[in-house]
Amino acid sequence: MVNPAKSMLKMNQKRFFFAMLPSMAAAILIVIFNLGVKTPYLLSSNIQNYPSTKQFSLLIGILTRADNYDRRHFLRLIYGIQSSPLAEVDVKFVFCNLTKQEQRVLIALEILRFNDIIILNCSENMNNGKTYTYFSSLPRILSRTYNYVMKADDDVFLRLLPLTSSLQPLPRSDCYYGFVIPCQSMNPFVSYMSGMGYILSWDLVEWIANSDIPRNNTYGPEDKLVGRWLDLGQKARNRFSNKPAMYDYPGKNGRCSHELIPDTIAVHRVKRWDQWFAVINYFNVTKELRPSKLYNV
Repeated sequence: MVNPAKSMLKMNQKRFFFAMLPSMAAAILIVIFNLGVKTPYLLSSNIQNYPSTKQFSLLIGILTRADNYDRRHFLRLIYGIQSSPLAEVDVKFVFCNLTKQEQRVLIALEILRFNDIIILNCSENMNNGKTYTYFSSLPRILSRTYNYVMKADDDVFLRLLPLTSSLQPLPRSDCYYGFVIPCQSMNPFVSYMSGMGYILSWDLVEWIANSDIPRNNTYGPEDKLVGRWLDLGQKARNRFSNKPAMYDYPGKNGRCSHELIPDTIAVHRVKRWDQWFAVINYFNVTKELRPSKLYNV
């Protein structure tokens, strides 16, 4: 006969385990990060042919929500062990106004510790102007300019060296870069770039901040609107769609998905922890950590 007390105990233990998975994942990578791991893409054999000075700058704004604490901490580890000899890359987390007292306390601590958060003057929304507020606010709130600005989702894995390598030969102005929609299209001048992650040159960011075209057209599918703004303003004469290096996680989204490949720049729709672990393992993100160190922390 099944003991009800034991069954309830096992059920609670399982619930506790799955509730703790995000924190456990972050904790594992925190240990790895604190061991002083070298950036896996910057082995001496790989950097000898790169210039000694940075060639350009890139701001990556990851649009997320204030309550997504575990995701932010995890992504700090993912991008904290990457860099590029080609570009100065800053990664910032972007969300709308804080609405809870605990957010004001905890996010204040994050800002003091990491200084990697941008809080926009908006209410959290999906298709009501958050993307416009992001781009249009940057020239006013940043203390510096960048050659390129990226808008990225918080469920995308970016490989910074391949990304910056693909940007290095491109124009620094009037540039629109990403994964063109629809999925099967290879023409970046038709339609728009997927919200997984797309890049605008700084002059286009300033244009969005100052033009009436985007200002008067902010409601609707936001990434599609960006493409429409540029078309209406006859902007972005330099457009680039980087397929197949940018794609959705295998099996997630029909023609936008394919298997993981070595030349990857971005993998989108990485939502579950088992998917993140599969991506990290495939790209051997922690390869510079000798196995012996895992047991001598």
